[in-house]
Amino acid sequence: MVQSNTAHGRRGWRAALVLSVALAAISAATLAGASPALGESNGGVGPTPTAPGATAQLLPNGDAVAPEQAPKKVVEAIEAANEINDLPYKWGGGHSSWKLDKGYDCSGSVSYMLHGAGVLRKSPLDSGSLANWGSKGKGQWITVYANGGHAYAVVAGLRWDTSGGAGPRWHEDMRSSKGFRIRHFKGL
Repeated sequence: MVQSNTAHGRRGWRAALVLSVALAAISAATLAGASPALGESNGGVGPTPTAPGATAQLLPNGDAVAPEQAPKKVVEAIEAANEINDLPYKWGGGHSSWKLDKGYDCSGSVSYMLHGAGVLRKSPLDSGSLANWGSKGKGQWITVYANGGHAYAVVAGLRWDTSGGAGPRWHEDMRSSKGFRIRHFKGL
């Protein structure tokens, strides 16, 4: 069966890319005589590569790599966001269920990422609801910024946002948090 350019096909391509990055890291570490920095399993495809230190790294293909010091929930949040980071912006996208949608809006993409981390379970939230989600203030690893009109998150030093791009994307630059409520999940 030939795979079309669907979300399933993109995940297969990403899995192959992640595996090749992991194998390159293992090879480099083996040649250097060190053990590689590897994270948790990514669904049986192979070890998930990690970035050194406490900040995620942005790959040329737009995916993010979790830092080696990140807790499992942060690695899972980044992996979930990577599943949808090349989809287009779609108003209301990602709000009907946890199944992959054809596109995502701001709060749908933040909700999907939080669901991947296991910290948002029942259903996706709109931006106004995300403004009241979790606990007040910045988190150590994941911080959600939300108001009645927009939501975005900062995960391990990278911004997860639909602004500044054609849909949900990772960004290395930060934006003003003026006018946003700042929320986090306790412990993250």
